[in-house]
Order: sequence, then structure tokens, then C-alpha cells
Amino acid sequence: MKRPEDEALIDEFVDAIWLAEQLATHTVNSYRLDLGIWADWLNESGIALLAASRDDVQAFLARQARTLKAATLARRLASLRKFYRHWQQMERIGDDPTETLRSPRRVRPLPKALTEDQIGALLAAPDVGSAAGLRDRAMLELMYATGMRVSELVALGSDALHLGDGYLAVLHGKGDKQRLVPVGEVAQDWLKRYLNEARALLVAGRFAPTVFVNQRGEPMTRQGAWYVIKQYAVESGIDAAKLSPHVLRHAFATHLLDHGADLRIVQSLLGHADIGTTQIYTHVARARLRALHRYHPRQKS
Repeated sequence: MKRPEDEALIDEFVDAIWLAEQLATHTVNSYRLDLGIWADWLNESGIALLAASRDDVQAFLARQARTLKAATLARRLASLRKFYRHWQQMERIGDDPTETLRSPRRVRPLPKALTEDQIGALLAAPDVGSAAGLRDRAMLELMYATGMRVSELVALGSDALHLGDGYLAVLHGKGDKQRLVPVGEVAQDWLKRYLNEARALLVAGRFAPTVFVNQRGEPMTRQGAWYVIKQYAVESGIDAAKLSPHVLRHAFATHLLDHGADLRIVQSLLGHADIGTTQIYTHVARARLRALHRYHPRQKS
């Protein structure tokens, strides 16, 4: 149970910020919930809200961390921080007990990488007997072989193709930075087949500046390319929950690391400015290795 004076402080604080910041009802309710839980926890030790110390806040957060996700814990600390800054500004307290505390680090979700067998089924799904199917196979093969973003794929112009030398010049980022991306022989073969056998049928004499076009001969859009990926993934029996426009990009990076590629090389191929962005894929690779290791004969069953 909260002390009556603590309850009054929470009410006064919530009313003040609601009026000053025109907060939505759910935001106000979140503040009230977080502060109520905090006040109840303090009251178990006979501590008033405005008498709480930094150690009290740390102990509270440590207890909460046993059951809460990092995002919820961060919100709870944010509520406490707002509360104590308010009363510090009102000169009701001297020191803010939350001032030097850092918010809990939010764990970035791991990319949902498909297995190599799933990728094989996905790549084999298009009917290459049709012009659209041959285009789709070339698109899928190219994305998996290079780790290109969907936006990079649909923006690809014929001047970016250097198939004789086995690479593409891909534009990425706000400043249209260029990176050179090697293309494997299998993906090259499918791309050449599309260019030689299918693209002219789809374009039908019209001008199209991009390599990949839709069935009206117009440049393929991001939405159109994503529809292609999703369509064939579902046909291949892949769980829709594992799908995103970056599904082939994630698989490209994870499978390279699974097979021993250097992280810096993968960073370069993906076009990541910060290697920290690439390191998320190492967690996927390590998780898969741990799962496989259970088959080792010296592993406990």
C-alpha cells in the first residue's frame, strides 16, 4: 500500500505534466502505474517517495529486471527520472536519485535468417519457363548472392553491371555512395539468362532505365520486389513470421559467417558503415553453432 502523502505526490505530478505537456491518456496511465509500483516497493521498507536514494532506485530496478523486458524496465526508469526531476525543479528535493543512472540497454532483435535448405527451396520456386518467372529467379539469386537491399536491387541500372569482371557497382545511402559487390557464377548465369531471354519480352520495346522491370515493362518497385519474395517464400512453405524484405540479405550475411567469412568482409559487402551493425549477425551464427554442437558425442544429453 502506498502512503497517502506519496499518493498525493503522484497525483500532483501527473496532473502537472498532463497539463504542461498535453499527454495522451495511456501515457499518463503509464506514469501512474510505474510510480505506484515504485511507491509500493519503497513503502515495504518504510521509505517515503521523496526520501529515496540512488541505491534504492538501483535495488528496485535490479528486482524488476528479474521479470521485465529491457524496454519496460527502461520506461519504468524514465518515469522515475521524470518524477524526480519535476520535484527537483519545484525545489522539494535537492538531489535527483536517478540522475546518474543509465537506462537499461535494449537488446536488438536478431534477424530471422532462413536455413540454407529453405533458401534453396525459395530460389527454386519460380517457373523459369515464363519471362516473369525467369526475372524472379534472377532477382532472388542476385539478392542472395550479393546481400543487396531490395531498394538497391530495384534501382540497379545496366551501367552498374560488370559481369565480365564478376561484380556490380551498387549505389546505397543518402549520398548515393557506391560499393562494389562480387557476384557468384550461379547468380551471374541467371542474370544473363534473364537479360538475354526475358527482359526484352517484358519491356516490349519501351524504354526502362532499370535492370528489373514489371510485367508492364516499367521499373520494378520495392513493393513489387517484396511481393515477389513473399509470394515464393509462402509457396515454399516458409513461415510467414520469418519473412521481411531483408530476408535474403539476412540469409546472405548469416550463411557467409556460418562458413567462416571474416566479419570485416561481410561488413564491406553489406555496405555497413559501422561494424557494430554487422555484428548482430554473429549472434545468429553462434546460436546456430551452439544448436549443432549438441550432436557432439562428448555433449551431455
